[in-house]
Amino acid sequence: MNSWKDTAIQLLSKSLKPIPIELNELDWKTDISDNGNRLAQHISAFANYPGGGFLAFGIDNNGQSVNLRKETMDIIIQKIGNIARNNLAQPIGIDHIVTCYDEIPVLFVHIPEYQDKPVHIRGKDIYESYKRSAGQTVKLSRQEVKHLIAASTGLEYENNIAASHIHSDEVLRMLDYDRYFTLLDKRLPDTKQGILESLTDDGLLKKAGVNWDITNLGAILFAKDLNVFKSLQRKIVRVIIYKDNSRVNAIKEEGILKGYATGFEGMISYIMDQLPTNEVIEAALRQRLKIYPDIAIREFVANAIIHQELSITGAGVMVEVFKDRIEITNPGTPLVDTNRFIDSAPKSRNETLASLMRRLNICEERGSGVDRAIEVIEEFQLPAPKFIRGDEYTRVIIYAPLPLTKMNNEDRIRACYQHTCLHYVNNEAVNNQSVRKRFNINKNNVSFASKIIADTIDAGFIKPSDPDNISKKFASYIPYWA
Repeated sequence: MNSWKDTAIQLLSKSLKPIPIELNELDWKTDISDNGNRLAQHISAFANYPGGGFLAFGIDNNGQSVNLRKETMDIIIQKIGNIARNNLAQPIGIDHIVTCYDEIPVLFVHIPEYQDKPVHIRGKDIYESYKRSAGQTVKLSRQEVKHLIAASTGLEYENNIAASHIHSDEVLRMLDYDRYFTLLDKRLPDTKQGILESLTDDGLLKKAGVNWDITNLGAILFAKDLNVFKSLQRKIVRVIIYKDNSRVNAIKEEGILKGYATGFEGMISYIMDQLPTNEVIEAALRQRLKIYPDIAIREFVANAIIHQELSITGAGVMVEVFKDRIEITNPGTPLVDTNRFIDSAPKSRNETLASLMRRLNICEERGSGVDRAIEVIEEFQLPAPKFIRGDEYTRVIIYAPLPLTKMNNEDRIRACYQHTCLHYVNNEAVNNQSVRKRFNINKNNVSFASKIIADTIDAGFIKPSDPDNISKKFASYIPYWA
């Protein structure tokens, strides 16, 4: 059995249920196209994609099965093998297998990730390279090509140079080294040389003769002012406050000029200061509380910073505050299915950055940050956040308080699904009672909770934990992928 067979079947199932949608890792096909150039582009895109990908022949554009004959499959295998060998600058070794899915034979063609990237079209220059984005095959930008070349040669973005041949005194003026030692709870060295060597050990500096180079990692985390580094000016986090629910009337915009580590606490404090409050009375004391939990803001902003596509030069992380919601956007599509943010360990484009930020206690351990954010959003009984995979961006929307009666069906289904995911990873049961608690539904209104559960099942997001149990009173539920 091919080692990748189970992965291919799981990806096909994920792409077809609950709502048919093509993935970056898999592309549906009914038959092979006569356009060899387009197929070469698909192979280029999958070979450039982390982990490679699959073509699934026997699925139409609507996600419906199409019964292919063996003769047709044989022709597809022969043609695509020729294209993989002859139409690309680097011949790609592909594999295939035919297996049944829902009693219909599907031909899977496996295109492995190629180590020497980018894979481009034969007879063209290196910029004729492709990638997968939002389930489509699109051309790489010139900057993305350069990023792939750097990654293939071991030159990660974080290791590139932001400022070169800087005198030691100037390095210490440009970087907030004191904050570095404070966040790591390390003693400040007694000498300048000791400070510089510690920063070098963590990849923030490189020795350059008698001077020093500041790496992108050092600048983007510990710059006192990111504007000093011209190549990183677009990486400044922008916070925009709007008057109402549209982008027409912006009240103010603030760029967080400090590095992500140096300025993180101040940035979160600034964002929280811009948020609306509710007045509550507890123990005869009147006080104003923020309507959004700071833990959720912190985790989602940290995730946006860590998982942004740093090679996209014209965009950075943006936090937009509206009257009814907060939108946190970062450049780059997510490497994990948005429906699996809660249970999946995140894949990071910037592992060096992510690893250091975890050591600095700016973000949670792998995979736990989103879980904690969803948990505290449930405690505040806010609508479930929405995760959006856009064209070259990822967006998280956190909603202001909204009565259950004003939530639409999509809001309720999303909340019920996230509630089920959260309970599943915590090994807790999801039932009518837990759903009532999530939505603050009166215990006398069991039917309302039952309808939300039924709608979420119908949408394909959850399922009964025991399909043979016909008693709804004692039924419990798990995510569709469990």
